[in-house]
Amino acid sequence: MSTDERRGSLRRVLRRLTATEAEIEAQELLRESAEHGGMPARQCCRGQLVAVSGRLRTVVYTPRTNQPTLEADLYDGSDVVTLVWLGRRHIAGIEPGRHLTARGRVAIRGDRKVIYNPYYELEPPK
Repeated sequence: MSTDERRGSLRRVLRRLTATEAEIEAQELLRESAEHGGMPARQCCRGQLVAVSGRLRTVVYTPRTNQPTLEADLYDGSDVVTLVWLGRRHIAGIEPGRHLTARGRVAIRGDRKVIYNPYYELEPPK
């Protein structure tokens, strides 16, 4: 093992020891997202057709006068993408803490990345 390789290994160990729990979780989510073929959410741009993979942080039913919506924030360790299902009150398996991969076209609503009516695949519970 060369000197540079040893320094790199030592840096990784020190980074792991000094990282917060949230930073470690974010790194693990990014690794899992890449394993499932997901694009990092921070790299998603408006109008782009993407697949993002991560954990649902929140799921909220929003009753509206003309059309109800179910919204879920998907976090992959780099950023959040809001998934919006129009006309839905509940979807089995869409719940906080659940891992899934969503596919669709990215839109921007306010300052947030949104995918409307995404195709999705639920990951088996761990």
